[in-house]
Amino acid sequence: MEQIHISTIVHAPIQIVWASYTEPQHIMQWNQASPDWHCPAASNDLRVGGKLVSTMAAKDGSFQFDFEGIYDEIVELALIRYHLADGRRVRVTFSAVADGVEVTTSFDPESENPLEMQQAGWQAILDSFKRHTESL
Repeated sequence: MEQIHISTIVHAPIQIVWASYTEPQHIMQWNQASPDWHCPAASNDLRVGGKLVSTMAAKDGSFQFDFEGIYDEIVELALIRYHLADGRRVRVTFSAVADGVEVTTSFDPESENPLEMQQAGWQAILDSFKRHTESL
């Protein structure tokens, strides 16, 4: 199945964009697709073979899950590749553009939800990341 692609341009220096994307104290601030969700915990061992874990939870306590990935490749300030427990692959690139950094995520879709829903959810999280990072 073809990967889904999302992107945004963050109006901030690459060092700030990278730190916001990879540091747990920032991840917990932006990692939600809607205002009724939050990310109460995150850890990130940013090295090949290291693990990213972020807890995604409904604010009303009705549901939560851990999003987990294992890093396959990291090029500081440029590329992060990881795979999820079910084998799906994720690739995030950070590219300098005239007015900031373009962040592009490509990921293998899962089979339970419509592709449009998955794309919209991941894009909403990336948009939240942009808002948080530009406020730093």
